[in-house]
Amino acid sequence: MPSPGFQDTSDEPTSGGQLQTLQPLSHELIASVLDARDYSFHTDEDGDIFGKWDDNLIYFFRLGNAGELLQIRTMAATTFGIDDVPRLYAFCNEWNHDRLWPKAFVHVNDDGSVRVCGEVITDLEQGVTPAQLDQLVNCGVSTGCQMADAVGELRD
Repeated sequence: MPSPGFQDTSDEPTSGGQLQTLQPLSHELIASVLDARDYSFHTDEDGDIFGKWDDNLIYFFRLGNAGELLQIRTMAATTFGIDDVPRLYAFCNEWNHDRLWPKAFVHVNDDGSVRVCGEVITDLEQGVTPAQLDQLVNCGVSTGCQMADAVGELRD
């Protein structure tokens, strides 16, 4: 279901309606989708958009030569020690085997703390409608938070 402010016109061609037109992926378009969902977010000094969902940090990166790739990266709030790395690798392998989104991986920080991150990457070279981007953002945030919840259970 599209977020408020985005009318789903995908089934209207036969009734004379117009489809939403494809737009290039931009920070402004990402921000408008997040605004429409009333999500709280910020922009860092590099222009990247990020926010917190359930204490998990989620970034919305534009990658590629023309910024046409959308990467939604979740950094799970739960941190671990270096001794936990083999157990976290096992978690990520199982997660990636059983699920499509997000791809989970282990990240070791410079200070030796460890966390699990997840990412969803979509090629939007041909453009994207606001409704399509809304669906991608919703999927990226919700599945990223599901992964982070599962990671949190490893602490218990």
